[in-house]
Amino acid sequence: MKKSVLILLLSFGILGVSFCQTANYEIYALRFADVGQAFPLSALAMDAPAGENVNAVFSIWLIKGNGKNILVDAGFLNDIPEAKDFSVVRYIRPDSAIIRFGLQPADISDIILTHPHWDHIDGVSLFPNAQVWMQKDDYNYFVGSAWQKGGNKGGFNERDVRMMLDLNLGGRLHLVDGDSKELLPGITVYTGSRHTYNSEYVLVKTGNNKVVLASDNAYTYYNIDHLKSAPPNSTFDTAGYVKQLQRMKTLVSDPKYIIPGHDAAVFTRFPTVKEGVVRIR
Repeated sequence: MKKSVLILLLSFGILGVSFCQTANYEIYALRFADVGQAFPLSALAMDAPAGENVNAVFSIWLIKGNGKNILVDAGFLNDIPEAKDFSVVRYIRPDSAIIRFGLQPADISDIILTHPHWDHIDGVSLFPNAQVWMQKDDYNYFVGSAWQKGGNKGGFNERDVRMMLDLNLGGRLHLVDGDSKELLPGITVYTGSRHTYNSEYVLVKTGNNKVVLASDNAYTYYNIDHLKSAPPNSTFDTAGYVKQLQRMKTLVSDPKYIIPGHDAAVFTRFPTVKEGVVRIR
């Protein structure tokens, strides 16, 4: 009898530890650059009103807790040629952006890459100790098939391919195999939007809420509110993109906890904690 009670108590203890691990994250959106020109909403959402623009920004997301400092996406270095196409302004290098939290680049423990477009992946090299998580099929397409005849390498940069190959050789890259995978306690990734070959978005359990960091799997609030796909040139599967928007709404208690990838309105809908930083709660 005593042995049974002890086992039961130990079980509750283990469950208690697990609960603490999944309940203590803080989530922040960090705005590190803006698109310096009017950006048509129709470039990001199908069937958007003609002539309507969106205030487009570049962001990364910081998840703090359980002894971890985790980035979702890593931004880019401003010398990358693609930045010129977007007339980037108010740029802060991503490793400088985290200093607002008293963090140094070496303090970032993990980076979860939603997809390998230049504005999300190029900054990985700034964080020397981070373990990097990426969908296996997305990685294989990025370093392989995208560069073959008939492949789609739009938004990809060769230096980022070489960087990811080196990370793999160096043992810092973790390839995630498929949908609904818990990477760390309370942090799960989902696929299906196919913004790139197999892009992913991130669900974080934090306190009483769950937050979806959608990145480009939901470019803007317009995509979320109206269940509109990215245009065909920005996803491999427009129907899949919409299906995942619908799914995101089932994963959270309130649609406000679905955080789009490039909409400046994020920074007016949540409390400002530092310049260019809001806490998602």
